[in-house]
Amino acid sequence: MALDTETPLNSLGFAKPPSETRVVVAMSGGVDSSVVAAHLADQGYDVVGVTLQLYDHGAALAKKGACCAGIDIHDARRVAEERGFPHYVLDYENIFKDAVIDEFADSYLAGATPVPCIRCNERVKFKDLLETAKDLEADCMATGHYIQRKTGPNGPELHSAEDANRDQSYFLFSTTPDQLEFLRFPLGHLPSKDATREMAAQYGLAVADKPDSQDICFVPDGNYASVIEKLRPGAAEPGDIVHADGRVLAQHTGVIHYTIGQRRGLGIGGLSEPLYVVRLDVDQKQVVVGPKDMLATRTVPVREINWLGDVPFTSQKEWHLSVKVRSTRPPREAIVRPLSDTTAEVELLTPEEGISPGQACVFYEGGTGSRIFGGGWIWRGY
Repeated sequence: MALDTETPLNSLGFAKPPSETRVVVAMSGGVDSSVVAAHLADQGYDVVGVTLQLYDHGAALAKKGACCAGIDIHDARRVAEERGFPHYVLDYENIFKDAVIDEFADSYLAGATPVPCIRCNERVKFKDLLETAKDLEADCMATGHYIQRKTGPNGPELHSAEDANRDQSYFLFSTTPDQLEFLRFPLGHLPSKDATREMAAQYGLAVADKPDSQDICFVPDGNYASVIEKLRPGAAEPGDIVHADGRVLAQHTGVIHYTIGQRRGLGIGGLSEPLYVVRLDVDQKQVVVGPKDMLATRTVPVREINWLGDVPFTSQKEWHLSVKVRSTRPPREAIVRPLSDTTAEVELLTPEEGISPGQACVFYEGGTGSRIFGGGWIWRGY
């Protein structure tokens, strides 16, 4: 089929009028996705709003700062009604539990520090919801994520958001090339969150001043251990807090109450040196502590790699990139050495502290570049 060279591309990249371009907008009920939906509707696109009901945990129904339950569904529906486009709520509770919550609980019990938001994007929003969008005969699916999709010489590329403080690339590294073809991120180029709220106010959206979601959506009070205890009753077993030199310093009520790098709340005061959690030994039920320098790590094994480069991952013996090993840290220079299509050893040029199994290691273009080359999961303790 010949390309239409006369019809200009619309803002979503299609050679047809917005009115003939159907876009499903993933609406969480927050200000970001609401602005995306309102903006695209205002441009004349055939917008269909879809909200996923992911969980329904009692108090979360009315909690501000959560997402995908109760009041948020109501807020998304109201935006759709006010802007005049259809809106659907899909019950994904079972899918969300199977694909995200259960793994979160099992990973935590195994001594890891998981990032369920990444799994939610990967396994629910960009998989099941994306397929639903195709079933609705949409041309694309748009979200309120702060990340950019740019067209490169070899197809769509993933790039960091214009506003580094809002960038969500760490949580979207597992987006595949096929998914990237179908996805759009209309907010990624904005200079700040203030610009988003200004747009919300211009469109008269009631959510313009709604607080951003905080913590993990199914852990509305930030207490991970209490959620794990509810999901896996009796799984938290007591054990010893042990110094790296072998001394037993105290007892704990469950490894799930500790994370790598933790210093406060260890219950081992009175020692001459500050101690940090350096390792969690689930098999021995031990929380291992030691001096801060034991947290420094230079070599990071990574698996389940999603590669977004233009040539195969294993076509080079090593890649000189920047990597992020925590969402709150800036990218640091590293050498990524492929071991297979989906595994690698990452050498950090400057050691990082507190690296934990279960966290992501995301690959970025070196220097001042903004492109994301994918990433994988840190999988072994240190």
